[in-house]
Amino acid sequence: MSSNARSIVIRPIVTEKTMKLMEQDNKITLEVAKGVNKTQVKEAVKEIFKVDVEKVNIMNCRPKDKKVGKYAGKTSAVRKAIVKLPKGQDIDLFGEEE
Repeated sequence: MSSNARSIVIRPIVTEKTMKLMEQDNKITLEVAKGVNKTQVKEAVKEIFKVDVEKVNIMNCRPKDKKVGKYAGKTSAVRKAIVKLPKGQDIDLFGEEE
């Protein structure tokens, strides 16, 4: 896999559940490239966001079958990483500087 940090971390995943995790446990959820491991994700997050990382959990989400009228298809498969940050550190996803 490429060592470029931006090619490892694709985008943050922002849902109600991930926002709750962010507030309660100081965890951020990211979509990552297929085939990367926990160590690569940890180093990429450190490089991009300039924060320390306590723990990384990775999961593969399977595609789901969807129908729209008579057309059937699938959602795309996603590889997610849940990154736990130490207390006192956070990542500003929305550009809200205080």
